Amino acid sequence: MEGINIADFATRQLTLLDGELQAELEETQMLTATHAPSVLQRAGLALLNLSVASQRTGFGGKTMLELAIDPAVGGGEFPEHAFRVGDICAVAEQPKGAERKKERDGMERRGVEGVITKVQKENLVVSLDKEDADVPNGKLWLVKLANDITFKRLQHTMSTLQKMQTSEHSTLTQVLFGLASPTLPTSSHDLPADIKWHDASMNDSQKEAIRFALAAREVALIHGPPGTGKTHTLIELILQLLDRDQRILVCGPSNISVDNIVERLSHYKVPMVRLGHPARLLPSVLNHSLEVLTKTSDAAAIVADIRSDMDAKQSSIRKTRNGGERRAIYGEMKELRKEYRQREQRVVGDLLRTSTVVLSTLHGAGGFHLKNERFDVVLVDEASQALEAQCWIPVLSSGAPKLVLAGDHLQLPPTIKSLNMKETKKHNKVSTNAKVEEVTADLRAMKANGSSDRPAEKSGKSKQDPVTLETTLFDRLLALHGQKIKRMLNTQYRMHEKIMAFPSSALYNGELVAADTVRLRLLKDLPYEVEDTEDTREPLVFWDTQGGDFPEKAEDESSPKGKSSLLAESKVNENEASLVRLHVSKLISAGVKAEDIAIVTPYNGQLALLAQTLKSEYPALELGSVDGFQGREKEAVVVSLVRSNAEHEVGFLGEKRRLNVAMTRPKRHLCVIGDSDTVGRGSKFLKSWMGYLEEHADLRYPDLAELQHGG
Repeated sequence: MEGINIADFATRQLTLLDGELQAELEETQMLTATHAPSVLQRAGLALLNLSVASQRTGFGGKTMLELAIDPAVGGGEFPEHAFRVGDICAVAEQPKGAERKKERDGMERRGVEGVITKVQKENLVVSLDKEDADVPNGKLWLVKLANDITFKRLQHTMSTLQKMQTSEHSTLTQVLFGLASPTLPTSSHDLPADIKWHDASMNDSQKEAIRFALAAREVALIHGPPGTGKTHTLIELILQLLDRDQRILVCGPSNISVDNIVERLSHYKVPMVRLGHPARLLPSVLNHSLEVLTKTSDAAAIVADIRSDMDAKQSSIRKTRNGGERRAIYGEMKELRKEYRQREQRVVGDLLRTSTVVLSTLHGAGGFHLKNERFDVVLVDEASQALEAQCWIPVLSSGAPKLVLAGDHLQLPPTIKSLNMKETKKHNKVSTNAKVEEVTADLRAMKANGSSDRPAEKSGKSKQDPVTLETTLFDRLLALHGQKIKRMLNTQYRMHEKIMAFPSSALYNGELVAADTVRLRLLKDLPYEVEDTEDTREPLVFWDTQGGDFPEKAEDESSPKGKSSLLAESKVNENEASLVRLHVSKLISAGVKAEDIAIVTPYNGQLALLAQTLKSEYPALELGSVDGFQGREKEAVVVSLVRSNAEHEVGFLGEKRRLNVAMTRPKRHLCVIGDSDTVGRGSKFLKSWMGYLEEHADLRYPDLAELQHGG
């Protein structure tokens, strides 16, 4: 086994992270500098005509701004936008529509920056970064910014790893870089046998994975293909670790991945605390959040009075226009904040010390709350969607000697903007750091998880070397130590066996088995009345649009002339959208509820087109991109593949992990709409999939004339 030089690895990660940050910053700068505010709002990247509805003190003494549509322009609900909790943004005085590009350039930077903590239809809340930020008056706008805060923590983590001396490397760190062999059970005799299960319903592969993770000394991987009960397994693993008096730090790349565990773990009355701003958490987990616990604990009264004083000061700031008075109030608030933090930290410290399970996003695990806390095990869920640098945050901060990663490296990895920078550059002229281009060009074909249809190109570099930021820790450890550090869950509880069969054979070595409770269930068997039709009795339908009557277009070709589009690279297929509408209407006419149906597509342009034609008629229908639907499921899923062209180009549809996500979302019914002639020539995987659909699906050929006349 060839080990990896830790300092070299960290240096390369820093280079790649810097390139990713520059890609985000330059994309944001390009968008705000080259498009008018009204265009940015249409693209969902800005909100105009806002005013401050209220200003108060939040957790940690932060200033919280509630923004709403200015009553002077009519108030009401926000237009469609892309702002989400956790987004970095700027609140600034709104530029005039007539201002030229150079006058708008960087204008959002002249406002105040913060983080979105709450999003509702008619208002949203921003937590400001600077304590003494002077909030602009008058008509405001909100602009989405690149999240450089996350990158700073990632860079700090990699810099720490880079500078560590050999004597400082823990056994876990050495194992993670192949400088030491993992201590793993070699036979069934090494696995704990006398386990008292908290949930007796677990299948054999789940129990085996838990036994393996308990017996592994430094690292274990739990591979959970779609629908195999990965989270269910992790809950039992946590309970088993607690039975052994272990203290656990549970992390995930997103708030929702962590909240799912909190929800399920809460049934077992485990002493736990969820780190993170309450506005970012699911309502059902708020009682376990740090802020709510600090308010409801016995010591909460010691911070309540000072918080009340700070809110009063916040209110008075908005009322005064006198500069001297405002400065005096800011001075008083500075002292109040200092005392508030001291009191709050004492309460928080007491809460954390009594919690045997602490849950946080990977990024949040590097916060000051956990600075002096120590754990026995770090457990990372959805590890295949996390940057490797993210996973090192809890590993280094927790001091834990053991790491358990759970995920599926055969579904989508984290999105990396700088990876395809060369392709992007010719469309939007975004450039990136030259040294990153050198690294990515050199290593791009060497993906350690072997997810490409092409074999890795020959290179002097070790196969274990990190490739791009897209190569996760899960990927790298599999390449480094092989299958011996992994256990796969093999019984899936989501899909009809016909829907499951192709991804199982093509990606999971044919090892997936459909549980008896799901393997034959159909739409006609839903627990409410559904007619038995040609659609509701079929688990797998393929509308093959080959023949040239369903051509794709670039998204900007379908936009009104002269309208600036920020989706110029996306694709749409109008006739395919009509076919989607026909199939959905037939399912709903048969009695299937709209809320049980989802439409997914790889292209945002097609997603926008489908929303225009379907959302008003079926408001409960769910539409989403393939990337955004990872981790989700529905009774019926319609997949619009979009690509249909004489050149047989499939673009990023050729990424089989993306297709794996698309085809494994449904429970009872999967309808695929696409051009087999175009799609089938995209890769060996796509050719194989088209062949499977033609042989095993209910194969249909649409009549374009009937489709157009039939509406």
